[in-house]
Amino acid sequence: MQELQQLGTKLRAARQEKGWTLEELASKAGMSTSTLSRLESGKRQASLELLLPITRQLGIRIDDLLEEPERDPKVRRPTSTRNGIIVAPLTREESDVRAFKLTYPAKAEAAKLQVHEGLEWVYVLSGELELTLGETSHTLTQGEAAEFDTNTPHRMRAAGSRRCEVISIFNTVGERLHLMSH
Repeated sequence: MQELQQLGTKLRAARQEKGWTLEELASKAGMSTSTLSRLESGKRQASLELLLPITRQLGIRIDDLLEEPERDPKVRRPTSTRNGIIVAPLTREESDVRAFKLTYPAKAEAAKLQVHEGLEWVYVLSGELELTLGETSHTLTQGEAAEFDTNTPHRMRAAGSRRCEVISIFNTVGERLHLMSH
């Protein structure tokens, strides 16, 4: 098993980082040198009974020895429509920062102003975006970006007669308020 081989390799590296020999760590952990050697080479099945005294002596966690499975980098979240806005997630649901491709329909009514914790960043891919911050409206065109404090009352919609596509980035509170409350 690849995981056991990697566990042994990481165990050996942690021991060598301390500058200890097999004999020294085995003695400190209360086991035979051959048992530790077989663990490091992947020839012995690792158990909690064997690993706990070793990791305690090395000052590491058992989790530090385990390789995380390679994660598929693709984001597989469905596109949805909320109040006429097409919402395409660009980040995983568990991400701290959320990125979305939002498509605002042409000639939509202005939503109410929103306020929440955090910062928001928006980049216009196509069309024109009307960004209202407090009492002031700004028009952003293709290739323009804006960053603002979301404690300022704000809203966005397509400006002009065409739909507007943007990339929008915000924290989980921003996602909930912008995309779930509509």
